[in-house]
Amino acid sequence: MTSSPSQQHQAWRTELARMPDWLRRPIGKASDLATVQRIIKERQIHTICEEGRCPNRGECYANRTATFLLMGAVCTRACAFCQVDKGHAPMALDPHEPEKVAESVRLLGLRYVVLTSVARDDLPDQGAGWFVKVMNTIRAVNPLTAIEVLTPDFWGGLGKEASQAERVKTVVQAQPACYNHNLETVRRLQGPVRRGAQYDRSLRVLALVKELDPAIPTKSGLMLGHGETEAEIIEAMEDLRRVGCDRLTLGQYLRPSLDHRPVDRYWTPAEFDRLGAIARELGFSHVRSGPLVRSSYHAGEDP
Repeated sequence: MTSSPSQQHQAWRTELARMPDWLRRPIGKASDLATVQRIIKERQIHTICEEGRCPNRGECYANRTATFLLMGAVCTRACAFCQVDKGHAPMALDPHEPEKVAESVRLLGLRYVVLTSVARDDLPDQGAGWFVKVMNTIRAVNPLTAIEVLTPDFWGGLGKEASQAERVKTVVQAQPACYNHNLETVRRLQGPVRRGAQYDRSLRVLALVKELDPAIPTKSGLMLGHGETEAEIIEAMEDLRRVGCDRLTLGQYLRPSLDHRPVDRYWTPAEFDRLGAIARELGFSHVRSGPLVRSSYHAGEDP
């Protein structure tokens, strides 16, 4: 039976009420938010900061960093945790998007930019070439801006591992400042959390980057709160180190709506601190571990 709007509203209020105090924080200065939102809206481009309702977007905007969401706001995957729109036809590529993003970077004075995208399984190269086109356009207008990429797995289907490798190679040859691909969760929970993705396939992306260019730092992230154990988190960190992953982010999963996967538990700040210390002992050079940490949090800063 479908719940009434009032019942859904009450259920969401109950969901928010159980959220620990350490997850409640101000969004940031209204002026910083308004400036970025105006520029983005005027150019009809997207950021994961807004589409994913990131709790850190005010802080990042104030520090002159942002994460642009390329190739539209509709994903061809259906991950159970993600706020990004899905379930219907993806948007046509905007031929002017590279110029719009580059101009936004200039107007906002961004020193460090992260480029990510929805999964575009409908495109012949899964969008790898589009990443490069946007990177080159940004550099032409903003030569001093560093660019990190956070890519999907570029998977083309069974038996097409060579195509996946070529797509990763396309992006690597464009020389990003860092190549990020998120594992998202532990091996046991990949199926229910990351529909359409696989644990070993994601590890392969990171391994390919290091094979192609060992000098490019690689990065991955886990969102905790899906039902994983500490032992499973440590196992995932060890697997990432085995493929040469240099940088790690650990953050708390926050349920975007009642339609998304429920939060199994809220990990405490002390637990995040302990996991961060373990990650450093395992050899990660950059570690961000905390309840509100996200993939691009303080991305351009030293550890």
